[in-house]
Amino acid sequence: MAITLTENAAQHVRNFMAKRGKGVGLRVGVRTSGCSGMAYKLEFADEVGNDDLQFVCGGVTVLVDPKSLPYIDGMELDFTREGLNEGFKFNNPNVKNECGCGESFNI
Repeated sequence: MAITLTENAAQHVRNFMAKRGKGVGLRVGVRTSGCSGMAYKLEFADEVGNDDLQFVCGGVTVLVDPKSLPYIDGMELDFTREGLNEGFKFNNPNVKNECGCGESFNI
């Protein structure tokens, strides 16, 4: 079981955390939302929770709660720039369908 980051994603997170001046890593999870059922949630973590699972990739600690892991196990997180747009891209092998707007998915 693992969550990985591409070098672009890891570099972006490291840079942001350095500018932020604090934090232990990136928290990745899912929540019920959207027209397809689930949506990703990302936030910078200032502490490790008692139940958090930890993965280290590219010098970044990725924290995942046990309830989210089955939905995102094997996922690769990328950071892309296309023209003026930039953001994280979730390459999740577990996804069966995504909504048209790209904000939610189901398994």
